[in-house]
Amino acid sequence: MLHEQIKNGIKEAMLAKNALHLKAFRAMSAAFTNELVAKNRKPQEMLKDEEAIAVIGKLAKQRKDSIEQFKKGNREDLVKEEEAELSILETYLPKLMAKSDVEKIAKAKKSELNIDVSKKGMLMSALMKDLKGKADGSMVKEVVDSLF
Repeated sequence: MLHEQIKNGIKEAMLAKNALHLKAFRAMSAAFTNELVAKNRKPQEMLKDEEAIAVIGKLAKQRKDSIEQFKKGNREDLVKEEEAELSILETYLPKLMAKSDVEKIAKAKKSELNIDVSKKGMLMSALMKDLKGKADGSMVKEVVDSLF
């Protein structure tokens, strides 16, 4: 299970004295505990892999947002730190679809549903339902915008 891998990763990072990995693993572990508590479960329980991936996805999104903000604030030192953590988080996430693949699916869905500009939101909704966890939402929005 992914949750157990993260707990073991904390121990390994401590033994290896790898501060970066330790910080990332502790963030994941804390987020897992918060998710369990939010779902009225005991903090000692383990998340299912799908739940753990969703939590790690949220953490990755937070890191991406932080990177964007730090770049705006010219804080390259913090950008590098967040990017390093993000790369660790992404090793536990499933590989996302390429933009070209999303475009093919979007074009097919657009013609299948016979959607025009006024129903762009409907297409976006249908695509996000089909591509949940397989493609980045901002990329899907970009693709949908480019079709109209």
